[in-house]
Amino acid sequence: MDREAQVDQESSSTMANKHYPAQFKAGAVALYRSRPGSTIAVIAADLGVNRETLRSWVRADDQRREGGSGRPAAAAGVKPEPGSVEAENAELRRRVQELEEERDILRKAARSSYYWNHAPR
Repeated sequence: MDREAQVDQESSSTMANKHYPAQFKAGAVALYRSRPGSTIAVIAADLGVNRETLRSWVRADDQRREGGSGRPAAAAGVKPEPGSVEAENAELRRRVQELEEERDILRKAARSSYYWNHAPR
């Protein structure tokens, strides 16, 4: 069974309504956007959230961006010449930041999952 089929099967079960902090939502959207080859369903399963919940967060972020809240962060600075050491360093810095964000999101998701699984009922 491939990852997509597992995700579909896991997310078909009923889930309780949960409220997530704004920072977690923003981090989940950032994680989805940082992985162009991945699907919402896979990212949602990795984070332990319903795929439709993540989809609504992504749509809300799209609407916020289109609302004129500013241009993307990548367009804010001047790009160094391709192939230069500065360009490589800039790309490596972006990748490090992306990986740190992913790590932080997964840590928060793990803590949240632990809490939900071990909280007194």
